[in-house]
Amino acid sequence: MRRSRRRRNLTYQRLGSNERLRWQRRRRNVGLIAVGTGLAAVLVLVLLLVFFGGAEDAESHSIVSGTPIGGNSHNSTAEILGQGSGMQADEQGRGEMKETAETAQQGTGDTGETDAGSENTQVPSVEWNYHAEDRPKVKGIYVTGPLAGNERFEELLTLVDETELNAMVIDVKNDGGEITYKMNLESARSMGACINYIRDMEGFMARLKEHGIYTIARIVCFKDPYLAANHPELALKTTDGRSVVDGHDVAWVNPYKEDVWKYLVDVAKKAGEVGFDEIQFDYVRFPIGDVADEADYGVDMTTYTKQQAITGFLSYAVEELRPLGLPVTADVFGTIIGSETDVKRVGQDYVDIGAIIDALCPMVYPSHYGNGVFGLAVPDAQPYETVLAAMQDSVEQLSVVPEESRAVVRPWLQAFTANWVKGYITYGGDQIRQQIQAVYDAGYEEWILWNASNRYSADGLLTEE
Repeated sequence: MRRSRRRRNLTYQRLGSNERLRWQRRRRNVGLIAVGTGLAAVLVLVLLLVFFGGAEDAESHSIVSGTPIGGNSHNSTAEILGQGSGMQADEQGRGEMKETAETAQQGTGDTGETDAGSENTQVPSVEWNYHAEDRPKVKGIYVTGPLAGNERFEELLTLVDETELNAMVIDVKNDGGEITYKMNLESARSMGACINYIRDMEGFMARLKEHGIYTIARIVCFKDPYLAANHPELALKTTDGRSVVDGHDVAWVNPYKEDVWKYLVDVAKKAGEVGFDEIQFDYVRFPIGDVADEADYGVDMTTYTKQQAITGFLSYAVEELRPLGLPVTADVFGTIIGSETDVKRVGQDYVDIGAIIDALCPMVYPSHYGNGVFGLAVPDAQPYETVLAAMQDSVEQLSVVPEESRAVVRPWLQAFTANWVKGYITYGGDQIRQQIQAVYDAGYEEWILWNASNRYSADGLLTEE
């Protein structure tokens, strides 16, 4: 199975976006023929068994697609974003947690069970359908591990109960490489990565379900100082041997390494075991900045591009997680929509990714767009126009992907004030509502709010009837 997966990934690497879609459809048709032939053989066998009185009842197990929830890719304050592309850094650190000592309830995370990375050969017995009509339309908020384990979490539960919110994106593996509870995963425990922010994970998940909250596990991918320090062979280095780090001196690992892919998927599987409805990969991209430009990835990047590495990882994740009933979503820069420059820098191809995963979560925060983008003097000061323009571009870009294979689009929206932007405005309920309305006016139905400090209010949200 590993050999066939590797062959398929190599095929993905060789094919362009449109060619790959045609190739996938041909494979799907061949698969349908094979399934039909197999069913006929099974029918003959069953008839023979019935004839000889030996037929037995069998349980049929079907995997029903879970409900979706949002995610997003967040930048640290000091990262240099898209020179000449209009990208700007989010000072809230789109994932850089600046938690106080009161909220950081440290722990060890050791539990003594086996690793969860065994090969999974189970195949779902029903067609995967993330577009099912009965799937909840996600309206969510982002929650850090320390906040999830803190008394202030009660305020967020009340907010969800009393407003249109129905989902939470919760850190399982954060920007610092920490697993936010005592996960039963040897590869994480052996690195000391399991931090006991959420002290009773089973009780925590049960509580969320009692409140009818759709749960999304946020897993930060290639920004991981624990993995880089404990497995130097996976760490990203420059040609002269220096570690590739971001502006906060946090180390990255090599997105081309399949052992990194496996660790991330193992973490995702464990998140599914404790009850998360969906997996959301963040920082599923290459690093940017001066040090990153000197990185040695150990491959011929003219034939194995950054885009191919990212789509290869996500294809692998989908193959491993869908049979477990876990939808796969990914956070991407909003600026990659229509920008070849940004696509090549971070390796996120909007169309290619949109043909692989279940939901795309572009960060379309108005503060992320440089002044003049979309013809707007200060995009941050025009939240409706900025989000509408970004989402209309999304519609156009994804129109080449067949609807049945096209990812749901669920953007991250700005729930913070970007006071570092020249000409910024204060963001409150009106600005949040304008962004939500822009999503709807572009034809999309789902969204997630981002605030790094998890400070949300009911302003701008509809009340629960």
